[in-house]
Amino acid sequence: MAESWASSPEARGRMRANRSRDTKPELALRSAVHALGLRYRVSARPLAGLRRTADLVFPSAKVAVFLDGCFWHGCPEHHTIAAANAKFWADKVSGNRARDVDTDARLAEAGWVSVRVWEHEDPAEAALRVREVVAARRP
Repeated sequence: MAESWASSPEARGRMRANRSRDTKPELALRSAVHALGLRYRVSARPLAGLRRTADLVFPSAKVAVFLDGCFWHGCPEHHTIAAANAKFWADKVSGNRARDVDTDARLAEAGWVSVRVWEHEDPAEAALRVREVVAARRP
């Protein structure tokens, strides 16, 4: 078996248990957006040829919403430096941030708008922001 990236079997178990979708912040945002009367696709690829998944997708308005975790995406307010495997995690977060910038640029080139929401943001306020962007882009 290949050497694990985790600092311990316990750490590996915790990391593998992290959900990739349907997290509490994501469910709260979806609920708030839905309550505003908006309908969307969940965990979908905005562009067929791009292996990137948005948390909420509004195809007719060409809006993709990404709910970014503070640790995983390097939130300027809440990101913490990992105590174990610090270089691995710093590289991981740096790579995630670079991919986010690349995703936003590729979507923009295709006529889409990306909306980035931090997991710590108030879901109701973020939903209002999403509604504004979607309403401005509806055909």
